[in-house]
Amino acid sequence: MTSASDSDLRGAGSGKGPAGQGSRGAGSGSAGAGSGSGKGPVNEATSSSPGWTGAVGEPTRFLLLRHGQTPMSIDRRYSGSKSNPSLTDFGRKQARAAADRLGMGDWDITGIVASPQARALETAEFCADELGLDLHVDHDLRETDFGEWEGLTFGEAHARDRDVHDAWLTNPELPPPGGEAFRTVDDRVAEARRRIVTAHGTGTILVVSHVTPVKALLRQGLGTGFELFTRLHLDLASLSVAEFYADGPTSVTLINDTAHLR
Repeated sequence: MTSASDSDLRGAGSGKGPAGQGSRGAGSGSAGAGSGSGKGPVNEATSSSPGWTGAVGEPTRFLLLRHGQTPMSIDRRYSGSKSNPSLTDFGRKQARAAADRLGMGDWDITGIVASPQARALETAEFCADELGLDLHVDHDLRETDFGEWEGLTFGEAHARDRDVHDAWLTNPELPPPGGEAFRTVDDRVAEARRRIVTAHGTGTILVVSHVTPVKALLRQGLGTGFELFTRLHLDLASLSVAEFYADGPTSVTLINDTAHLR
């Protein structure tokens, strides 16, 4: 008999909300063009639509992979840049499944860049081994610093700092006590994005990171406001795609694809 954990690798703790907690915002479980069907992307490496954006040439395509499950994601605790848990056994299965998906050749991946934190690096190493590519690290792809809320659940942080917690959910300029504001995270992720574009040029780059940096890149690709941070759901070990053109236009072609985890 196949167990639930073997047949569905989405697993407990995948419902990470605005900052590592369990709220599913609008768009939860949804994906962009070609996702959610269980069949994977169709000609994803060439499916850009520059006619819709007015873009000229080929984009730098960011294939965004969120890390697999950790002990803190099981309990839905704030797990930011100050915590460094490794993957659980289940998280390693998720990472292996993602690597196998990437190895199928749906995307012509030419480079891998990851957060320096253990959970992202371990996930990225599965992919690097599968793809036969070198793994590079960019420290600006690390998770948000949740300050004094690090290790707390959403409910515990809310009970501890009710007014600040409520305000933080709607104000990207406001950091958690002793932590980092969403706008600060977004700014440093944008710097990482520019470095990656400069280093790799056009083509598809696998970026292995955390829920907030992935949301930041999707926000930048969509050109939308910071409300995306609290309304968009991303599963553990999910795949998304954001494209950035040299002449300015951007697009998002895939969000929260988990076909490889089912």
